[in-house]
Amino acid sequence: MKLLRTICVLALALSVASGAYAATQSVKLSGDITIRGFARDNYDLNKNHASPAIPEQPTANERHADPLHGTSDWQTWFMSTAEIQLDADLTDNVSGVLRLFNQRDWDVRTKNAADKRNDNIYDASYTSVNPDPDSDNPNLREFDIGLDLAYIELKEFLYSPLTLKIGRQDLWFGRGFVVGANLRDYNNLINADEYTVMRSFDAVRATLDYDPWTIDGVAAMIWENEIGSKDDETLLGVNVGYLFDEFNAEAEAYWFNKTDRGTVPPRKIKTHNYVNTIGARGSADPLEFLTVAVEGAYQFGEFVGFRDQERPRARSAWAFDGSVECSYLKDIVPWKPVLGAEYILYSGDRNSYPNEQTTGTYTGWDSMYRGKFDTAYREYVGRYNFTHMGWMIGRTTAYRYNVDNQIDDSRNNQQQVLVYGNVMPTESITVDGKLGFFWQQHYRELDADVLNNQGTILGTSKVSQRLPMFYGTEFDLGVTWDYTEDVSFGFLAAWFWPGNFYYDQSDDAATDIVGTVKLSF
Repeated sequence: MKLLRTICVLALALSVASGAYAATQSVKLSGDITIRGFARDNYDLNKNHASPAIPEQPTANERHADPLHGTSDWQTWFMSTAEIQLDADLTDNVSGVLRLFNQRDWDVRTKNAADKRNDNIYDASYTSVNPDPDSDNPNLREFDIGLDLAYIELKEFLYSPLTLKIGRQDLWFGRGFVVGANLRDYNNLINADEYTVMRSFDAVRATLDYDPWTIDGVAAMIWENEIGSKDDETLLGVNVGYLFDEFNAEAEAYWFNKTDRGTVPPRKIKTHNYVNTIGARGSADPLEFLTVAVEGAYQFGEFVGFRDQERPRARSAWAFDGSVECSYLKDIVPWKPVLGAEYILYSGDRNSYPNEQTTGTYTGWDSMYRGKFDTAYREYVGRYNFTHMGWMIGRTTAYRYNVDNQIDDSRNNQQQVLVYGNVMPTESITVDGKLGFFWQQHYRELDADVLNNQGTILGTSKVSQRLPMFYGTEFDLGVTWDYTEDVSFGFLAAWFWPGNFYYDQSDDAATDIVGTVKLSF
């Protein structure tokens, strides 16, 4: 029934597109189909699963994040993504864009042994929290259609340089360091959430084009929850860009405000999380074969991360991204090599384990709506991937620390150095390699409560033990083969080797292998 409804929706979209095209000659139909195969090992950095199980059962959103609820370290599965987009250019500088999609893991479900007669099905990983096969289980909606883009574009709106976009749209500023993607998983249907196609924002965007100046103003609703309740999450911002005539240079300055009223329900104070981010970036080619890029950002506002927090804490955090890329050998060596290096810093809070009474300035970086991710494993730890040590400590303290509470979270308190390169053995094959090193900005310490509750897991009972700084090393190897103009094949192999930050039974290497075939039309 779900598949039939999906086919009907697509047929309706095609019929509308066909009719509009015949009438106006201005509708474009495009899309893609992507199929991925995954093989992952030791994603929690613990090959033994020797620790006792977590008392609480995982929620639906945590079903694939919990490293202790699984039968095998090696996990293999397939995932499909299908997208179809309509771009309609109408009269008087009016246009609209609509993109429908379906993303799902292949048949991640099992039959209900208690009721085989009706052939009811449900996701096996939900059995402990959702045993009723007739309940509203997300995996029974694997053929549902989602909406990723739906916006109206008005060019020369009231004033010739002004363009207005209203509706669900992509927002990407600069290199996506602060605002680039609103990543989420429609209906919880995929395990590799970092590959979700849902990156859009429900927003209004106004763009003033005074070539070479560009001024963008944006207002977005990130999370409405219940209409009328004061627990929304919103984004406001202004981005100013300038294109130079020489050295292929560009510069941008920006201010973005995230107001998050729903992170925790505070009892004692009326304020919430307010994050103001100001920053600037620039890039240039001082030499024809050399590209240099720099970006820095600073955050201020108020931090509220606890239900019983006594008073709001002021924010003062910063981030930096600097890179250099050299293509000198690209026109000399047959394989066209390109080499580069990048350094990134996300500041961390000086209090390793703050609580409701902690005072002083909060210095942890808020990742905002970052769209730039450079590695396959480490940069998703704390958001989509949870290590064994980080999970156990995070579950122990989550009831009192609800903002980036994983001890090894990659979204703040991290420095990283990346060295990368790519070659083209043939015109249709590209090979990419990347080596990354990750360490803390501030030392993390384990407090008495965590050690008393989980001492056997961490192998120590020392109070306020200072953890080593080095998170680990990652190597990513990717190969892309452009089979035709429309079809490409991809292969990714990534390995993360934990550093001395991780304890015994939490320091096994993680492996990520992904094969991809994509059709674009």
